[in-house]
Amino acid sequence: MPSHVDPSPRGRAPVRRLLERRVPAGALAVAALLGLGAGVATGAVAQGPTTVAVARALERDVVGADGPSTSEPAPSAETDPTGVARTADGVAVPRDVPAAPATVPLPAPPAAAAVLDPNAVDAAGLTLADRQAGLLAAAVPESASGTLVVVPGSVAAPAPERPVRTIRVEVEVGLEVDGALFAETVMATLNDPRGWGADGSVTFARTDGPADIRVVLASPSLVDEMCAPLETEGLFSCGTRGHAVLNVRRWVQGTDEFADRTTYRQYLVNHEVGHLLGKRHVECPAPGATAPIMQQQTVGVAPCVANGWPFPG
Repeated sequence: MPSHVDPSPRGRAPVRRLLERRVPAGALAVAALLGLGAGVATGAVAQGPTTVAVARALERDVVGADGPSTSEPAPSAETDPTGVARTADGVAVPRDVPAAPATVPLPAPPAAAAVLDPNAVDAAGLTLADRQAGLLAAAVPESASGTLVVVPGSVAAPAPERPVRTIRVEVEVGLEVDGALFAETVMATLNDPRGWGADGSVTFARTDGPADIRVVLASPSLVDEMCAPLETEGLFSCGTRGHAVLNVRRWVQGTDEFADRTTYRQYLVNHEVGHLLGKRHVECPAPGATAPIMQQQTVGVAPCVANGWPFPG
């Protein structure tokens, strides 16, 4: 039996249109009529092969079955000439606030290079200058093996246009000495601009073969033997018969006449090689004057001032 909804004129908006729909047998149809103006809904339910007549009031608004919406549609935004987004009503649209950049730790400044004190004494009782001169220990043996070994290697003369004197460097076996560093010290001293070649008379080349001059580092006992008949007394060095024999005691300890051992070592090499170049001992010329290289400064410097060079400048 057909049914329909007959809207009551009380409190409802006039029905503008009736919709008829055929519903198959066994189907369930529900129609809900909602009016926003009057707020009244009407509905009809029919079951079986019937016709459901649904009257719907069409007013100003029509809503879905989920119920009336209470939110207003968001106005569209436009960008003004300054780059600020605004709605149609001119309201600025908030921008996303960018996240603060992550803090990147800055690398620590490089540590200042350590300044080496050349006079600082290490655990072996040696300074940096001692090490550079070839010393490996501060102990001074009275004697060692008595056997000399040639330090291998050769170095060309820095000024070959001058008369060249060849040098062979030897070290007594058993001394705690780096032979290569000792040899470098000897050659650096001999070819220094303040050395014997400063007047252009000579230059030195190193060889491990036959040589004009032998520079030997030996124990006090061997020095006495090699320097005889000169009396070195286990304390001094000598330059005689083609070899400059340096006493390891003096190489390690220097002398109280010199403020530093490096200057004394330069004096020792230049003085003893000077004898082999034909130079003889001289005296201090005047109080306060620079001591001549051939003055016996190991014995005493005063009243001169200590000096390690033939031509100090």
